[in-house]
Amino acid sequence: MGLLSDPNRRRALTKLLTRLNAPICVMCYLAGVAWFMGLAFEPFTLRTYMSENAMGSTMVEERFPAGERALATGREFAAHKKKVGGMPVDWLVKTMQSRGLEVFTQSFTRKLPFPDENKERYMVRGTNVYGILRAPRAPRTEALVLSAPCSEGNNNNQAVGLLLGLAQYFRSQIHWAKDIIFLVNEHDLIGMQAWLEGYHHTNTTGGDWSPLQGRGGSIQAALSLELSSDVITSLDLVLEGLNGQLPNLDLANLFYAFCQKIGVLCTIQGKLQRNDWDTTSGYSHAAQTMMLMVLKQASGRPWGDHGLFLRYHIEAASIRGINSFRQYKTDTTTIGRLLEGMYRKLNNLLERLHQSYFFYLMPSLSRFVSIGYYMPAFGLLAVILLLRALDLWVQLGASPPGTEDGVAGGEQVSHGVVNKPSSPGVLSILTPVVISHMTGVALYTLPILSQEMAVQHFPVSETEAVVLTAIAIYTAGLALPHNTHRLLQGEGTEEGWRVLKLVALLYLAVLLGCTALINFSLGFILALSLVPIAAFITPHTPKALSAAIMVLLSPGCTLLYCVFLFQELQETPVSLQDGWMLFLSVISQGILDHALYGSLVYPLLALLIYPCWLLLWNILFWK
Repeated sequence: MGLLSDPNRRRALTKLLTRLNAPICVMCYLAGVAWFMGLAFEPFTLRTYMSENAMGSTMVEERFPAGERALATGREFAAHKKKVGGMPVDWLVKTMQSRGLEVFTQSFTRKLPFPDENKERYMVRGTNVYGILRAPRAPRTEALVLSAPCSEGNNNNQAVGLLLGLAQYFRSQIHWAKDIIFLVNEHDLIGMQAWLEGYHHTNTTGGDWSPLQGRGGSIQAALSLELSSDVITSLDLVLEGLNGQLPNLDLANLFYAFCQKIGVLCTIQGKLQRNDWDTTSGYSHAAQTMMLMVLKQASGRPWGDHGLFLRYHIEAASIRGINSFRQYKTDTTTIGRLLEGMYRKLNNLLERLHQSYFFYLMPSLSRFVSIGYYMPAFGLLAVILLLRALDLWVQLGASPPGTEDGVAGGEQVSHGVVNKPSSPGVLSILTPVVISHMTGVALYTLPILSQEMAVQHFPVSETEAVVLTAIAIYTAGLALPHNTHRLLQGEGTEEGWRVLKLVALLYLAVLLGCTALINFSLGFILALSLVPIAAFITPHTPKALSAAIMVLLSPGCTLLYCVFLFQELQETPVSLQDGWMLFLSVISQGILDHALYGSLVYPLLALLIYPCWLLLWNILFWK
């Protein structure tokens, strides 16, 4: 405190920070990247452990004897689904009723803002079927959910069969203290969104659905089951939900504990766990797993039906069957035992899961990185923006340097008259800020609003029109400096670009900081690309080289790099042409996710991040 309260010492510290500003910023950036990459090294991570005492180990043996019967039910479900060409509602209702459940249906309709060409749908109509097993030993104020989406073709038929088999087995047990809801939802996330909104009496996305006729208690936890093969070699745990939300870590710990107990091979991000962490290949494997989780979380989209439960503070995860590791095999009976054991543990909960972490990264199922370990990596990047802002503040507060004419105090002599340098006007700073955000508003609103006009004048589909319009508006923003100068009288001052950059630096620091608190992965990826150009861009750098670097590090190009990196980490590399098509698909999916489920990534990039990048672009071409 004495260092900051003493004016002389404070002045000396400020001079030191401004004199060594650039080297300190470079060191902070390298240290932030190195810190993040070091998080995958096992000695720097924590071992997972169960925090909730109610889900501790017991002597109970998990049982489920009806694995083959569940597969037969799944085949029967597939036959009826093929016969009716969709969800066999009547058959599901009769089957659930025969298992002693209270069965209800919910119809829903949803019109997409533009056709989803990936799944070939525009007007979506469907029906959800759910059965409730009432708790025989409790006042029925709480509930658990087991769901299985009714997917197209032969996908997920085995999951529905196992769900019905578990319903029949659970009905014979008397120890349930919570209602158990068995849900088969149609049209994946759209159906799940309709059911959740109906269950909680909300309508945040504008869907049209019928009210639920039957409800259970307050939902404490949920699992979504995805099995598409009679032969399952491993179970993959999917955690990433809407807007980067994650379930309580105890839910992942519970899954891993039962996999270890029963002897089921388990993966996360589709990758097996390795024990050779002290080797280069072992570290690389852990780093790839963690980076896959970062990229999925940064996308902001729900990676399974469980992702929508998290919005309602319901701890949920998806369990996905994988048939790829040929030396292993897990039968349906074993998977049923695992699920029965997990629901027994969740049934013991006296309160919601809250004792473990909600913010974490997982390089493997047995290790995790807590928020206290990974936030310093982002902090090292964010402090660069504050250091550069401090340097600009000092420059603006100091007296102007001597000019080329050598007149002290920055005064200029013209025809014998001494003129003081003009200070930047409010208009010169406010104009680029307003125009940048107007461009962001256009990027957010026009692609969907102008799709009909684009289809009429160009030979493109509605989806292509939306994506190409977004790209066109994004590219048109490169002409922003020219448009800004046309609105301003005269040329900008030297102090003008410094004030504008100071505003942009502080604006970006606040944006990235708030983003990282909500979705660390998205904030960190944006900081990796935006912080270098925000720190070192000035009007005096070489225009061509600086413009090329800024374009390569723009938000759009960062998204393109992430698409290729994601494919590489999944060990499914793509060509440049296929990668470009995936990039266009990601853009359309991001806009759809925002319209259908309320994903915040697209409005964040369009309304805030892109305008901030345009401010930096305007600084480069400042006149």
